This record gives sequence, structure tokens and C-alpha cells, in this order.
Amino acid sequence: MLNIVYADGNRERAVIAAMRKRAASANEAIEVAVQAIMENVREEGFAAVERYTRQFDHKVPYEISKEKLDQAYARCPKELIAALEHAAANIRAYNERLLPQTEFWPSPDGGKVGRVVRGLTRVGIYVPGGTAAYPSSVLMNAIPAKVAGVEEIVMVTPPTDNLNDAVLAAARIAGVDRVLAVGGAQAVAALTYGAGFIPKVDKLVGPGNAYVAAAKRLAYGSLDIDMVAGPSEVLVIADETADAKFVAADLLSQAEHDKLASAVLLTTSKALADAVDAEMIRQTGYLERSEIMECSIRDFGCAIVTRDLEEAVELANEIAPEHLEVVTAQPEALLPGIRNAGAVFLGSWSPEPLGDYLAGPNHVLPTSGTARFFSPLSVTGFLKTMSVIQYDKRSLAPVKDEIIALARSEKLTAHANSIQVRFE
Repeated sequence: MLNIVYADGNRERAVIAAMRKRAASANEAIEVAVQAIMENVREEGFAAVERYTRQFDHKVPYEISKEKLDQAYARCPKELIAALEHAAANIRAYNERLLPQTEFWPSPDGGKVGRVVRGLTRVGIYVPGGTAAYPSSVLMNAIPAKVAGVEEIVMVTPPTDNLNDAVLAAARIAGVDRVLAVGGAQAVAALTYGAGFIPKVDKLVGPGNAYVAAAKRLAYGSLDIDMVAGPSEVLVIADETADAKFVAADLLSQAEHDKLASAVLLTTSKALADAVDAEMIRQTGYLERSEIMECSIRDFGCAIVTRDLEEAVELANEIAPEHLEVVTAQPEALLPGIRNAGAVFLGSWSPEPLGDYLAGPNHVLPTSGTARFFSPLSVTGFLKTMSVIQYDKRSLAPVKDEIIALARSEKLTAHANSIQVRFE
């Protein structure tokens, strides 16, 4: 099941190249269709949103009342509600710790400078419908926005026949202000431009299909987005001390997402690679999404046997995975060398699903190598800052000639004059 590759400077690079190819952008037909939807909603407003919703979902957009959220919450099993509440508390605590503050301090020239931190005014959250209903994603997207002080959080989800109770309950727990039954590229367009009772937002976050992803790319610039996520991925660095059963289970936990998901093992032990392969075959036999997992592992999964852990870390940094597990005798010792990963999980008892659901850090993570320059979603993604500068005459006077000299060097005489008139 698991293709085992010996690192030789070439073979492992071929594996990395294959991973990157799977994240190719949406095909041209999708881009063209979504461009038309975006333009029509911008020009026609809610009439276009309603037309597309009737066409694709065979329904009309509507708002879901607070009473419906309460009823969904009441219908959910108590143990699920307890788990959602626990996850919400951990997510909230983690983001409160990350929250930057408004602050001011003296400048070296004797004036005062600083920054004011403000939450965005309105944020939209896209939540897929149908079988892809993830209440955990509602918590991960909404709670950091709440902690940031966002004034209004608007959640959109396709108007399916049976809206998912757990998703609606999660919206209630997270403090979502409005839940609107509208989905697809038309929902993204409505949140971008405003359409009828669907308001324009400052930022849009949350996963979606290829059409939603394409719409988010087109919307960026008119609003901010979290990221355009590619297929899910996990990379495990393991040595001979790792438990093959655990490693196999963690690789499969990502492979079950979809056929494009990637699960890669970097190990110094050929014996461990063989044992993990056997375990993956055994565990796939009793797991529900076996067909998806088998396709994912066949096309985008492998084990790379490296000469040492340093080489494994070097390859991990080149891949820049969404999830990186370090399952070695001393996992903390490798952390200083890890530069590129969305989330790092240290040790045998920190499996990736812990981060997906409960630990507190976000599961909205950069994919497809973008962890080289993107960070996980957090409270800081829902904030904006304003610089503050306050000098008086005494602090401006010593630097006036330098400002004038700089302005004149750029041939901006009005800039220079703005300083000069204050001292004539």
C-alpha cells in the first residue's frame, strides 16, 4: 500500500514534485463560470443570488432564526454538546493568549508613537453543506473572530433539506450573530458586494468546494480571505522508537479526507516503514472510507527512508506540510530546526486529530507548501492595526531639517513645505 522510497537526492524530490502537482488551480471552466456569477451578483444584487440558488440548490436563500439554532442545540446528543463546549473553551483560551493590545511608547526623538488594535467590523464564515458538514470548523473560524472583537459574524451555509444540527449548534456555541441559508459562489459574491439581506463583509473565511475556492480568489482585494486551501496533508517524522500502529493511524486520518490528500512518512528506519505499511493495510480493512484512503495513499502517499533525522527535517522544511508530526525519542530536540509547517505535533500522544478538534490552535492551516509564508488562522487574522504618531513642537524641531532633506531628495516640495511652515 505504502510506496517506500530511499532518499538519494532525486527520488524523494520526485515525490515532493508530485505532491505539488496535485494542488493545481481550479480548471478553466470553473474559473469562467465563477467569474460570471461574481459579475452578475455585483451588477444585479440579490436577484442574481436568488436565481443561482434556485438553479443549483432548488431553493431560495433565507435566514435561519435564533430559535432554529436553539432547537438544533437541544436535539444534539449531550456528549456532542459537551465536546463542542470543551473545544470552544480551549479555542477561546488559546486565542485570548495571542490577542495583541493597543499600546503607545516614547519615540527616540521624544515624541510618542504606537498602534491601535481594532477588530474587523463584519466577518463572513462559509460552512459547506451536505455530507461535508464540520461543526469543528464553525468553532475554529468563529471563536477567534469573537475574541478579536468582530462586531458581527455572518455564517452562510447551503440551504439543504436537512441542515446539520451539529453545525447549527456550533454556531450557537461560538456566538455567530446571523446564519444565512445560501451557498456556493453566489454566497461568496453576496458577501463580497452585499445583496439584499446578505451584508457585505470585511473578511471571508471557511472551506468550500472548487467553485467556492475560485470565488474566494476572485473576491480577494474587495475583501480579505483566510486562504485558498488545497488538499489536506500530513507528514510524519519518525525514528525506530515510534509505534507503527500509531503512525499508520495518523497517516490514514488525513488520507480519508479525499483522494487528493497526501500522507508522507519520513523515517530513519526501514523496519518501521514496513511495519507502518502493514498496519495501514490492516487498519484500512475496518475503516469506513477505505476506498478514498487507498486512492490517496496510492497516488500521493509514501514513506521516505532518510539517512538521519537531520535529512528528514530538511525534507520536511522543503515540503512545508499542513500538519507535521514528530514521533521520535526526543521530539522537542527537532523543533528548533523546523521552519515550515502549519502545525507541529510533538510526540506519540499528540496525534493530528487532537489539533483538528480540541487542543485550541486552529485547524485552518496553510497547505500545498504555503506554510513557507502563511500562518494558521487565529485571532490576529480578524484584527487590523492603525499606527499612531504624536509629536509636539519640541520633538519635531530637532528632526525637521532631515525630513525636509528627504522630501526634497524625492522632489516632493509640498512635503517639505508642510514641515517648513511650522517653523517660519
